[in-house]
Amino acid sequence: MSQQFARRSVIRLAGAGVIAAVGAQSASVALGGGLVQTAAAAGSPALLLPGDPGFDAERSGFNPIVEHHPRAISVPTGPADVAAAVGYARDRDWPIAVQTTGHGISVAADGALLVNTRLMDGVQIDRQTRTARIGAGVRWGAVVAAAAPYGLAPLSGSSTDVGVVGYVLGGGLGLLGRTFGYAADRVRSLQIVTADGRIRTASPTCNPELFWGARGGKSNFGVVTGIEIELMPVARVYGGALNFAGAQAADVLEAYRQWSAGLSEQTTTSLQLLRLPDDPVLPPPLRGQFIVSVVVGHLGDSVEGDALLRPLRALAPFLDTVQDLPFADFAAMFTEGTSSPQPLHERTGLIRTLDARTTDLLVALAGPDATLPAGVVSLRQLGGALGRPAAVRNAVGLRDADFALYLAHSAPAEESAAIDAVQQGLMDGLRPALTGGAFPNFLGHSDTAPERVRAAYRPADYRRLVALKRLCDPGNLFRINHNIPPR
Repeated sequence: MSQQFARRSVIRLAGAGVIAAVGAQSASVALGGGLVQTAAAAGSPALLLPGDPGFDAERSGFNPIVEHHPRAISVPTGPADVAAAVGYARDRDWPIAVQTTGHGISVAADGALLVNTRLMDGVQIDRQTRTARIGAGVRWGAVVAAAAPYGLAPLSGSSTDVGVVGYVLGGGLGLLGRTFGYAADRVRSLQIVTADGRIRTASPTCNPELFWGARGGKSNFGVVTGIEIELMPVARVYGGALNFAGAQAADVLEAYRQWSAGLSEQTTTSLQLLRLPDDPVLPPPLRGQFIVSVVVGHLGDSVEGDALLRPLRALAPFLDTVQDLPFADFAAMFTEGTSSPQPLHERTGLIRTLDARTTDLLVALAGPDATLPAGVVSLRQLGGALGRPAAVRNAVGLRDADFALYLAHSAPAEESAAIDAVQQGLMDGLRPALTGGAFPNFLGHSDTAPERVRAAYRPADYRRLVALKRLCDPGNLFRINHNIPPR
């Protein structure tokens, strides 16, 4: 197991179907100021029903804290299959859920049609335009590997096992975010099947309102079947993690607070307070221990990087893996051992300023003397390009915070009430430091109430998203998510 302890690598526990015909007519209609580029071809969706071979495997996801019990499952191989499945569900007034990996779980898809996009896994790299065209079922690892031979890198996050589309639709806070912005900021176009069963293109010039809202509005507006993203000219990174004994938490937090405030946009960092489980997969010195980990990704050489890290290295980390390495290795180091299902309870918030009062609160609430279950309290540094609007605006609008707060604790579903109470206590204790906002990607299964979803957007943006939802999905078929209702 990697010893970088990133978002999803620290918490570890142990085709028969019914064929039904559905037709869709080609059309060209106005939507949000753009034109429909293509329309759903007539098709017959092949559906898996409860009891069919493969049904249970297809409904399962990475986070089993929420268990899906859909009416049927579609496993499409292309946009026409998705359009046919959406039309089938619409005609029966079934809600529609979308899943690739099941990392970003929200509510159970009970009584719904579950669209599992995992077979739509094509990746095409254009080295001349520095772009990638990606199918709906692709995971970040495939994009990282395909782009690396050209000296290019995507704005992937801390796990290459996460699906690209869901990550991007939630904003996408990546390993190089302070330099290049959110992953949603670097989307060129997307293909999406809306509730009417039509296949649409959304871009700055075609369906621009849908393009704005889908980037940040998550899965509320349809099934995204493909996406085109920009790739960054990055071949190598000075990166890794500095890991400190938990007893040093107060000193590390204070040093990190002062150090991070002076960083340029070339450096993206996070700090994690980690309570590691007593798990045999971990090296004996780490099992059941509390540690502090500072993750660094710097776009510069090792001489510059060594000078940059001198204030933190002066605190003598017990494990230091920061080095000059290929971006592909940097991205992969956070993923090893994380593909097995993990029952995660997650919460998120935004911290305006990491001042001394806030670090004192963190030490008191989550430091070495706190009693918490195995898990992580993480600070992701924002600012830089993450603090500026995208060149083509999107719905990721809360950009004035300095840090994103992320909590994750692993426990089976039957312990949800106890874990939720622990996490709510942490959120309440940190309330003086929080803005009241939230980051869309980090919304968890406890964040599905309307007020929690609204907290992820600026008020004017949320009203705009509701209007877009009313246009694209007036019946709210796409409601098995962090839902933005059409009224």
